[in-house]
Amino acid sequence: MRFSASVRSALFAGVAGVALPVSAFAQEAPETAADPAGETGEVAAPMSAGEPIVVTATKREMTLQETPVSVSVTSGETLERAEIRDLIDLQTVAPSLRVSQLQSSANTTFIIRGFGNGANNAGIEPSVGVFIDGVFRSRSAGQIADIANVSRVEVLRGPQSTLFGKNASAGVISVVTRAPQFDFGGSVSATYGNFDQIVLKGDITGPISDSIAFSLDGSLNKRDGYVDVVNLDEKINERDRYSVRGQLLFENGGPLRIRAIGDYAKIDELCCFAGNVVAGPTVPLLFAVGGQIDPENLFSDRTYLNTLPVNEIENYGGSLQADLELGALTLTSITAYRELRSLSQQDVDFSSADVVSEMRDQAYDTFTQEFRIASDFDGPVNFLLGAFYFNEQVEQHSGLSNGPDARPFFDLLAGSGTPGTLGFVESQLGFTQGSIFAEGPSTREYFTLDNEAWSIFGTVDFEPFDGLTLTAGFNYTKDKKDFTLEQDSLDPLANVNLVDVVIVGQIANALGVPPGSVDGATIAAFQQANPAAFQAIAAGASNPATNPLLALQPLQFLPPFLDVPNAVEPGRTRDDDFSYTLRAAFDVTDRLNAYVTYATGFKASSVNLSRDSRPLPADYTPGPYGSTILAPSSPIRDAGLAVPNLTTGTRFAGPEEAEVYEIGLKGDFPGLRFNMALFDQTLEGFQSNVFTGTGFALANAGEQSTRGFEFDSMIQPADPLVFTFALTYLDPKYDSFPNSTLGDLSGARPAGIPEWTLATSATYTHEFGVSGNALIGRLDYYHESNTQITDGLTGFGSNEAGIAMARLFRREVNQVNASLTLALDMGLEISGFVRNLTNQRYMTQIFDGVAQAGTVSGYPNQPRTYGGTVRFKF
Repeated sequence: MRFSASVRSALFAGVAGVALPVSAFAQEAPETAADPAGETGEVAAPMSAGEPIVVTATKREMTLQETPVSVSVTSGETLERAEIRDLIDLQTVAPSLRVSQLQSSANTTFIIRGFGNGANNAGIEPSVGVFIDGVFRSRSAGQIADIANVSRVEVLRGPQSTLFGKNASAGVISVVTRAPQFDFGGSVSATYGNFDQIVLKGDITGPISDSIAFSLDGSLNKRDGYVDVVNLDEKINERDRYSVRGQLLFENGGPLRIRAIGDYAKIDELCCFAGNVVAGPTVPLLFAVGGQIDPENLFSDRTYLNTLPVNEIENYGGSLQADLELGALTLTSITAYRELRSLSQQDVDFSSADVVSEMRDQAYDTFTQEFRIASDFDGPVNFLLGAFYFNEQVEQHSGLSNGPDARPFFDLLAGSGTPGTLGFVESQLGFTQGSIFAEGPSTREYFTLDNEAWSIFGTVDFEPFDGLTLTAGFNYTKDKKDFTLEQDSLDPLANVNLVDVVIVGQIANALGVPPGSVDGATIAAFQQANPAAFQAIAAGASNPATNPLLALQPLQFLPPFLDVPNAVEPGRTRDDDFSYTLRAAFDVTDRLNAYVTYATGFKASSVNLSRDSRPLPADYTPGPYGSTILAPSSPIRDAGLAVPNLTTGTRFAGPEEAEVYEIGLKGDFPGLRFNMALFDQTLEGFQSNVFTGTGFALANAGEQSTRGFEFDSMIQPADPLVFTFALTYLDPKYDSFPNSTLGDLSGARPAGIPEWTLATSATYTHEFGVSGNALIGRLDYYHESNTQITDGLTGFGSNEAGIAMARLFRREVNQVNASLTLALDMGLEISGFVRNLTNQRYMTQIFDGVAQAGTVSGYPNQPRTYGGTVRFKF
């Protein structure tokens, strides 16, 4: 492999990061359920590179060194020291993971090795599976509550479908919390920071009887917003969330262990700020109707809105895990039921003009059941066999509404800055005056999705001789989805095709009848009797030079919707897949392990539950300018189902199928621990979900691949000093993507995936003699190399122009975080922290302005935050 000078510089900087106190990757020893750190009043000892790290990445307890999977581990202690409160901040200690939050608190996307999607579209499940205490959380809104009482977070990289089944084609995030203890203990903490941040946390655990223990924990996180809504004298991008959780553990030393968990979390926040990046030709029209924006000034943390962005999320449920040991066999059952409710209301023109607002009200009810049996024989063969069942019902009520400024804004847009065009069109088409873009509902949608899936999975480990383990694993999955889509498009202009209305009018004039009496049969009879005349009428109606109404087509961006199911589209997907893993793991020495893996993964079809959901091209072919009359024969047209301005797109995207070749090396030596993986990962049918300005275009990429390597290490040159260093290199490519929304992207590098990602840390613990008191300092540095933010933009007239515009916007991340903690032997800790110390600002994402061609909006990252925490452990 040949490296450029910049690449060599990055590598040298990384090596320097190991030797210098600029910090690294979270590979600190996690607390086990049997002995959770922080449940006593003792000061946590400095993590040692010699301490074993226990993980469950293979659904068996193994040390990190023994686990033949590319996995990073972040301990509960690291989460505390680094002031990481939710999964959004986890990426700063896990460099193969990227987390982005978009227009609302619920829309958080997790990406591993450049693969991931799913937050913005209710019909798309993530490619990165998130599990909390073994329970699959199917939607990001149910994954982002503050992390409390965590033992460790495991990030498994690459396809994990063999053992985790449901939608783990890109990887898995597994959060393991502390189980109840039979020794009484707990902790309380209070944090105060800038923007009046207040965080309160508490947990308590102890015995109820000799065989039953309990634990309770809760958290409150409140913070003022840091973005000023100037015209409303309000602030947004705040934090306002809380959670409570209770657990019971039955364990009497016998073969049966039962753990029950119930939790409730609530988010009620004003979020999220989208600022102006490019002030397009529509911005002067917003000013003309009295609106204000802060043009092309994304990092001013100032905005103008006519309504505040409301996010209300309730996430609650319970799980029951039972483990039964029968000699060398262990039976495990995990049963869970969860409900998620998410309501968002947002001003989507992002100005003080009241033009367009959006509402989404989503509900998810999910039931999961997992059974597995695992062996622990002394012989050379061991196995794990399991089954998983998943059932989820999704409902979404959503819609766009016009405000009082909608009509004057679009009237100016239609007349190139001169009012009166819409009134003239209404008079010509026979509409009620003032009806186009009238104040009130513009669209109303109702979507449902019922998803049922089951799978059987297993692995067999064969150890022909000491030190070599051969593993074969499989997963067979069946997945079925049934969906319905209903929409009302209420604007009269959107319900008229501008070619067809001219054809109907001219045929009516030729026949001397009212236009309202010209139906399909009349048109067919006229065409048969007067083919030349009909051809002339059709040619004139579809020519902008002779049909000036065609200039209004950009205003028909919310056309009627063909409801599903219908006579042509059954509204269902049916998938099945056999995934498998082949692996050889070899103990080179007692301290050095190597593995070679070939694995496949699977993610079932996703459904486009957005207002841009359209029939597949095989089901319908529109005529010129969306004409129904001039549309050629197709199943939908021939069935008489076509509605005005119907276009094609995707109702759903087919399955994703992943494949990875991986070589790994893991070492654990006195004072040094490292893990390295070299991989070539491919995803066929990657489900691309691109925002188009009003909805989403869902499409399968033919093939997307990523080659690269991951390296993370921990060095402890002396007892009080620990360095961690992690480096990820990614070389992604659209091997084949001819039918993207932006045209043919085959051969291009996917945007948003940095070539180099670096995470380092340094932790120094100064103990005050034998008093048991200590001063602990931690410094973190996180870097993403400069990368293009998005593949392209759809509002610039052509694919080429949209791609060229997108190339102008790039992001580089250099974030420094630090903390200093005084930990006393009696259980009291006092700490100060700062995140984003240098206050670096960058764009996390950009997108086309809603119904504003040529305008670009974007999301900025969070500014510097700092504060202090007092914690008492008992």
